[in-house]
Amino acid sequence: MKSSLLIYTGALSLVLAGSPVFGNPALLPKHPGYPMGKASDPVNGQSLANDPGRTNASGESALIGAAAFDERHVSQKLSSNDQNLRVLEKPGAGVLPKVQGPNIVIDPPVKEATKVQASPQ
Repeated sequence: MKSSLLIYTGALSLVLAGSPVFGNPALLPKHPGYPMGKASDPVNGQSLANDPGRTNASGESALIGAAAFDERHVSQKLSSNDQNLRVLEKPGAGVLPKVQGPNIVIDPPVKEATKVQASPQ
């Protein structure tokens, strides 16, 4: 029992470790490349850069790309609320805002109270 569990665990770990090898390179994010230019190997003539001929990411284009990277999922998109259209003034925390139209006045639940005298014995 223990040996088969060990074999299954080892096989699963090999499959998971080897899965990035079979990844689709077209799905990887595009990047400006590395600053190697068109350098080639003197022995067999192969290109030394991963992206031959592409320049390094620097300057204004790198800053714009970095700023726009997370913009899609961190920006707020608030829906308009028709109740907010009535608000004329927001005075601050703890105070109700002034609104256009009928104001609803809520009466306090207790209007008067009776005082009971304590009679210690």
